[in-house]
Amino acid sequence: MKKDNKKVIYWLLTGCLLIFIMVVVGGITRLTHSGLSISNYKLISGTIPPMNEGEWNDAFELYKQYPEYQKINNQFTLEDFKDIYFWEWLHRVIGRFIGVVFILPFIYFLIRKQLTKTTIKKSIILMLLGGFQGFLGWFMVKSGLVDRPDVSHYRLAMHLTAAFITFAYTFWVALDLIYPTKKVIDPKFRNLIRLGLGILLLQIIYGAFVAGLDAGLLHNHWPLMNDSMLIHESVYIEQSPVIKNFIEGKSGVQFIHRYLAYIVVGIIAFIWYRSKRIEKDDTQANSLNIILIIVCIQFVLGVLTLLYRVPITLGVLHQIVAFFLLGAMTFSLHRFSK
Repeated sequence: MKKDNKKVIYWLLTGCLLIFIMVVVGGITRLTHSGLSISNYKLISGTIPPMNEGEWNDAFELYKQYPEYQKINNQFTLEDFKDIYFWEWLHRVIGRFIGVVFILPFIYFLIRKQLTKTTIKKSIILMLLGGFQGFLGWFMVKSGLVDRPDVSHYRLAMHLTAAFITFAYTFWVALDLIYPTKKVIDPKFRNLIRLGLGILLLQIIYGAFVAGLDAGLLHNHWPLMNDSMLIHESVYIEQSPVIKNFIEGKSGVQFIHRYLAYIVVGIIAFIWYRSKRIEKDDTQANSLNIILIIVCIQFVLGVLTLLYRVPITLGVLHQIVAFFLLGAMTFSLHRFSK
């Protein structure tokens, strides 16, 4: 009886692909300000969009009861509403589809006894992460339905970061099956990659803060901020006490994201340079080369996104490459860990 076979690996990699698509559509949803267009949550019936003019009018009337319409989009026509409704609906449908893709094959593999106990435990963790991600999505939307016409940037960061972590863990479980043989490793170098991955996750969190606060729409200069300043005065005067500027102030959050990018590039470049001193196989060496290339592309995209005030295309590309960078870092860490 074969266990953890190719079908299981394909199942996990399909999950990775779907999470990637989910993140891309989520980015478009955020950049088009579509996330609050559906103000209720119906697990089953919500899969079907309005099918006639009456249902569309009902959905639009529901949208009119909440702050985003009342304070920002009160000039919207029904056609305008349909445009933003589409992206949020698609985002939710993909989330439900991911749940089906995970659960049904998992049950099949259990019945056919194609999973080891270890993989079963990891798969259960994956499904719990997926369920938690769905909860975080609705938790985020609720923050924009009370008295503010936008979602909490904290909840947005939680939602986005959870998606990235779920992807990374799914990919890691697949890699455990693709590379079942453990290797002798260099613990210090492995820990250096772990440090780089931790800094990257912090940068992803701050990227979500920037998106949630629309902080990319100011200080659209590089390499310095407005008025040719390394640290613009608005970085530390928007909020009180000063520390709040770096988690809630638009300028302060952009300042952290802007200069943390240099640290991400620096630590990855150092990992690549440090790897020259250790013995490694071709897969390990190529993984580090790919990381270096991706982080350089990501840095350039970040600069362009800032200079052009976050157009949708560049904003989505910036998020996509961040996803690829996390995937490459996860792969490299795995190859230097096992």
